[in-house]
Amino acid sequence: EPLAMFPLAALVFPTTGLPLHVFERRHQCLARDVMSGTGEFGICLISRGCEVGGGDERVDVGTRVHIELAAPLGEERWILVTKGIERIRVLEWLEDDPYPRARVQAMPVSGGGATRDLVVSTFRAVKALRRLQSEFADGWSSPCVDLQLEESLDAAPWMLCAMSPLSLSDLQILLEVTDDYSRLSLLRELCDAKRKDLEDVLRLSDQG
Repeated sequence: EPLAMFPLAALVFPTTGLPLHVFERRHQCLARDVMSGTGEFGICLISRGCEVGGGDERVDVGTRVHIELAAPLGEERWILVTKGIERIRVLEWLEDDPYPRARVQAMPVSGGGATRDLVVSTFRAVKALRRLQSEFADGWSSPCVDLQLEESLDAAPWMLCAMSPLSLSDLQILLEVTDDYSRLSLLRELCDAKRKDLEDVLRLSDQG
């Protein structure tokens, strides 16, 4: 069956959460239909264009989410708290009437699972980048975060991706990686590279 889709200038990973402010008419219609049904829809990143008004270009790999909480704001506006379920690939975009829809297929994570040592080393790389980012960027705060590795090694790769202060394009690449071992390895490399770039900028700034 076609899946209702919510294109955004943001993305969400499986097992992680994303709050949404629903105010545009087509998304109000989407929320009404979804809440009266399964409570599930898809979120995908807008590669070009804007969230409001349509006419955007979208990536073809996103995430199926479930509405965990819906808070009405009046005038059919909503705050939706969503949680990622699984990755999906768009096979065919359908007409945006009354809201975006697509035929999709699930994208299960393949072999190459995460090891605890890799999760720990990647966690350290993410924390180091977040700490430096908070010093480098005015107005960007790095809240205290913790990761209970014993809870689920399956969820840890997605949680670490969501915690990392990387660009949307980098995050989309991480979402599309097929296995957790490669995803964590790439995430660690990206965080280390960005941290070194920021350290070089700060070093030049101090010299100037």
